[in-house]
Amino acid sequence: MEQNTPIIELKGVGEKTQKLFQKLGIETVGDLLASCPRDYEIFREPVRINRLTPGEICSVCAAVAGIPNEKKVRKLSILNVNVSDGTGTLQLTFFNMSFLKKALKQGAFYVFRGTVQSRGNQFVMEQPRYFSPEEYKRQTDSLIPKYSLTKGLTNQAFRKAVRQALGQYRFPEEYYPEKLLADCGLISVSQALEAIHFPADTQSLTQARKRLVFDEFFSFLYLLRQNRSFSEGLPNQYRMFETADTVRFLEQLPFPLTRAQKKVWQEIRDDLSSPRCMNRLVQGDVGSGKTILALLALLMTAANGFQGALMAPTEVLAAQHYETVCGYVEKFGLSFRPVLLVGSMTAREKREVCEKISSGEANLIIGTHALIQSKVTYHSLALVVTDEQHRFGVHQREALAEKGKSPHILVMSATPIPRTLAIILYGDLHISVVDELPADRLPIKNCVVNTSYRPRAYKFIAGQAKEGRQAYVVCPQVEEGELEELENVVDYAEKLKGALPADIQVAYLHGKMRPADKNRIMEEFAAHTIDVLVSTTVIEVGINVPNATVMMVENAERFGLAQLHQLRGRVGRGEHQSYCIFVSAQEKPETMERLEVLNHSNDGFYIASEDLKLRGPGDLFGIRQSGAFSFRMGDIYTDASVLAQASAALDKLLTSDPGLNCPEHGKLRRHLEETAANQVDFRTI
Repeated sequence: MEQNTPIIELKGVGEKTQKLFQKLGIETVGDLLASCPRDYEIFREPVRINRLTPGEICSVCAAVAGIPNEKKVRKLSILNVNVSDGTGTLQLTFFNMSFLKKALKQGAFYVFRGTVQSRGNQFVMEQPRYFSPEEYKRQTDSLIPKYSLTKGLTNQAFRKAVRQALGQYRFPEEYYPEKLLADCGLISVSQALEAIHFPADTQSLTQARKRLVFDEFFSFLYLLRQNRSFSEGLPNQYRMFETADTVRFLEQLPFPLTRAQKKVWQEIRDDLSSPRCMNRLVQGDVGSGKTILALLALLMTAANGFQGALMAPTEVLAAQHYETVCGYVEKFGLSFRPVLLVGSMTAREKREVCEKISSGEANLIIGTHALIQSKVTYHSLALVVTDEQHRFGVHQREALAEKGKSPHILVMSATPIPRTLAIILYGDLHISVVDELPADRLPIKNCVVNTSYRPRAYKFIAGQAKEGRQAYVVCPQVEEGELEELENVVDYAEKLKGALPADIQVAYLHGKMRPADKNRIMEEFAAHTIDVLVSTTVIEVGINVPNATVMMVENAERFGLAQLHQLRGRVGRGEHQSYCIFVSAQEKPETMERLEVLNHSNDGFYIASEDLKLRGPGDLFGIRQSGAFSFRMGDIYTDASVLAQASAALDKLLTSDPGLNCPEHGKLRRHLEETAANQVDFRTI
C-alpha cells in the first residue's frame, strides 16, 4: 500500500467506518499512520488499596466484600459495591450496569482499573473496568495505544486498521544521511512508525517519538530558514519618517508608555525607516501593551501616506479592534480611515470595502485572514500587523508581494517563550520583548486546588455573576469518550447549569463547532448575554472581555504552565479584581509543585522558564503544549533538547551544502520540499 491509498481499501473498513475516519481528517493510509496515539494505556502490577493515590489511574486486585447495592435516581441506575484486599476497602460505583449484581460474585477476586478519587476517608473508583486476575496478567506491562476518536469509532477498530496498514505499507526510503542519523541518535523512519503505534516497551516508544518529533522540528526550521533568506533580501520599498501624528497620539493617551514599550517603539521606528524591510516579532505578556505599539506603527504608516493592515485570529477580536480604532479616531482625531473586512460580511459589504481598499480611500484595514485573499487589491500596502497564529511563511509573503511591493511585517506574540527557544523558533524574525507591565494593573489572585474545592468555586463564580461580572471555565476535552477520565465541555456545561442559580446564563464553546456558532457565542459573551462560558482552549486567543474576572481551569495538570498562563491572560483586563482557579485532579507532590509556580508568579517569562525546567520524560503525553506552535507531536518545552538538536543539525547541513544539492542530500531535499510547507500552517485560526 502507498501513502495515498484510500483507507477504504483496508479490510474491515467499509463506507460507514470510512466516514468516521474522515471526521478525524483521515482519508488515506498515510493519514492513518500519521495519526499517532494520543496516549498509551500501561497495565502495571496492581496496587494495594492502602497505597492508592487520588487522581491516578490504578489497578487493584481485590475481593468483592459485600452484596452490591443498587439505587435508582430518575433514569439512572447507580450500583455501589465494596471490595477489599486486606490492606483497606475501596468503594466502586457503576452507572447503568445492573447486570453486575449477578456478574460480581461475593468473595471472588477481580482486578479493577480506574481513576481513584478520595471522598473523606474513603477511596472511590467510578465506572472502573474489571478483569479476571488471569486476563489482567496477560496484559501486564504492555503498552496499548489510545487514539483520538469520534462517536462510533472504537479504539479497537482504530488499532486493527493501523495494524493492517503497517503490515501492507510500503515505507518511505530513509531520507536523512547516515551520519546525521548516527550523530543525532535517531532510528529509521520505518522503525519509528512501527514503534509509535505498537511499542515493545517504553524505550522503543521514546526512540520512536524522538525520531518523529525531530522530523517535525527539522521540517519546520527548514521552512523558517527559507523564510529568513527570502525576507532578509527584501529592500524597504516604504521608507517612513516619524510625523507629529504619533507624537500627538502619545501625548493624548491617558497613560504614559512603559520603559519597555518606549524601547520597542524605537526599534519599530528604526525598522520602518531603514533600508531593509521590517520582519519583527514583538513578544510580551498579556496586558503589557503590545496593541498600542501596533497602532503606533499603523499610525506612522498612515501618516506617511500608505496603507496598513491589522490581522486578528477571530472575527470577534477583529470587530473589537475596529471599534477601538474608531473610538480613537473620534476622540483624538487620528488620521486613520479604517474599514473592517471579515468572512461573514455579505458579498455587497465586501465589495464596497474592497473598493475603498483598492482606491486608497481606506488606509487601515482590519480583519481576519480574509485580508490576504486574492480578491483583495491594495493601493499601497506598506505594513501588515499579525498575531503569531498568522505567521507568514514564504508563500504568504510572496502572495502579498504580488499585490504590490513587499510590505513590512510586524508579528505580535503573547506566548512567553524563554529566549533560548525563541531564537530558534522565531529564527526568521528580529525579536523585541516588552518585559514590563503597566504600573496600574491589578495583579490576578491565583489558587491551586483539588477537585473537592469545586462547590466553593461554583459559589464564588455565582457571587461574581451577582455583582455583574463574568467567568470562564476551561476543560481539556470536547466530547464524552475522548478521554474518559477528564472533564469535557459539553457535559460540564450541563453540570454547571445545575450547580449555579437558574438566572445565571451558561454556554459552551469548542473548536469543533461551526465558525458561525463560535462567533455567535463569543459575541454574546462579549455583550454579556452569557455569564459563564465553558470552553476548550479555543478562547486562548480571539476574545477580549474586560468584564470577565474569573478563570477556572479544570484538569490543570494536563496543561503546560505556559498555556495555563496564556489562559489566565483572558481575565485581569478591566478595572475589577480578577481571580484564577487551577483545579487539579491529581494530588501528587510533583504535580502540585509544578502548578504552584502559577500560584506565586504572574510573570509569563519566569513561568515559561520554570516550565522548561520542570518537564520530564514522564510528561511525554500527559501535558498539553502552548497553542502558539501546535505541532502534531512535538512540544517546545518537553522536547526542548530535540528542538536544539534539530536546529544544530540543520545549520551544520546547510553550512556544508546550502542548497542541499549534493547527491547524498537529494532524498532529504525532495522530502523537505514535499512536507515543509504543510508542517505548520501559518494562517491557522
